[in-house]
Amino acid sequence: MAQEIINLNPQAIWKYFAQICSIPHPSGHTTMIADYLMETGKKLGLETYRDKADNVIIRKPATPGMENRTPVILQAHYDMVPQANKATNHNFETDPILPRIDGEWVKATDTTLGADNGIGVAAILAVLEAKDIVHGPIEALITRDEETGMYGAKGIEQGILKGKILLNTDSEADGELYMSCAGGLDIEATFRYQEKEATELKEYVAYKIAIGGLLGGHSGVDIKLERLNANKAMFRFLKIAVGCHSARLATYSGGTLRNAIPREAEAVIVLPQVRAKKFLGFVEDFKHTLQHEYGFIEKNIIFEATETAMPEKLMPEPAQDDLINAIVACHNGVYRMIPDAPEVVETSSNLSIVTANEGVAEVKILARSSSETQKYTLASEIESTFSLAGAKVIFDGAYPGWEPNLQSPILHTMKPLYPQVLGREAEVKMMHAGLECGIIGAAYPGLDMISFGPTIKYPHSPDEQVNIASVENFWKILCATLENIPVEK
Repeated sequence: MAQEIINLNPQAIWKYFAQICSIPHPSGHTTMIADYLMETGKKLGLETYRDKADNVIIRKPATPGMENRTPVILQAHYDMVPQANKATNHNFETDPILPRIDGEWVKATDTTLGADNGIGVAAILAVLEAKDIVHGPIEALITRDEETGMYGAKGIEQGILKGKILLNTDSEADGELYMSCAGGLDIEATFRYQEKEATELKEYVAYKIAIGGLLGGHSGVDIKLERLNANKAMFRFLKIAVGCHSARLATYSGGTLRNAIPREAEAVIVLPQVRAKKFLGFVEDFKHTLQHEYGFIEKNIIFEATETAMPEKLMPEPAQDDLINAIVACHNGVYRMIPDAPEVVETSSNLSIVTANEGVAEVKILARSSSETQKYTLASEIESTFSLAGAKVIFDGAYPGWEPNLQSPILHTMKPLYPQVLGREAEVKMMHAGLECGIIGAAYPGLDMISFGPTIKYPHSPDEQVNIASVENFWKILCATLENIPVEK
């Protein structure tokens, strides 16, 4: 399947993207792709370096006559989000991604594609290889594990970067130039409890409750779309099941990634056999409620109960009630829009991962905001919710946002190129997702930064797809930008 995409234009990008797809590179398991990048840089005869954080830096000298141009950093991340549909047997640590052409789009089958940010990496490699592009000094910075905590960006060595302009390739809308992004903060709440024996319960029946078929998506880019969060929906259900049907919770698992809206969740519960018929009716009613409330967004909601073997252990009722109440009360979704740009999300949270098993319940939430004060205001509210329920709450993985600079020289270089090259104006925007620009900009104050890229729909989900024509537009603008970088002052 990868073979068919290498004939797309521009072939320079698609050749490298096909190679990237053939190398397993989910976040946390990126040694092979980092090795590949190192080998590629060396084969091209370029200065190639791997820092202590496993970021790969490749330097290419200016083409003749362009030596006096401002040095440029081309930046992307080399890890991808590993998400697959539940019935798919795909091991992201060993299996390649199989891209395919579907009309105007390139997709994978039942898995994430990795166009986020593989297309950006491929474009950078294409620039490094090219003999026909005019450019000043170039420094490629390809970072590790952006998707799980921006660890590569956080670990960049001081003084290693020489460039003064940074072109980030991790945006996902053709024709848009991004000048800011949200910062983030991981919130983790942990409940510990002594499990109760289930054997003492007589004439009880156990059910596995499953929700699935949801769109999910990027917890920053897609948070304003009001997609259903599997964890919020399931705990809404569990609260009623406990209160009205005497249900008891045994185990729970929902969501897989901190920065993806959870698409699926499962709970194992028990309840008195005499309540089973009414309970199953409630399951159907709840499914219809979700379809009524979210059917205009979520077209394929699955919500079902399947009888299963009785579990040996249960959560004690006080711990069960604390967990359920805290998650029902926990904020999820958009918290605040930017006051002077009300179409842009300022602050949000994603109730991303919940697990409960063997005496430990863990809840993981990612808070985002372009305002540091509002980020911590929301985080404090969430902390208070879980602390009142008896959980231990910690904050981790904080990273700064990127403040907009509408006087940016690179913005004023790139914006006029869009009508010249593509025949249309570019839109200047602010992004609610996290970009490495915030972290890199904090480490290298004064760096002039901008973010752009091709159109990628449904990132962080198995529906991820990249628009073929937009990749060509992205390439044209990238090449034109490099050609028009101003003389260094």
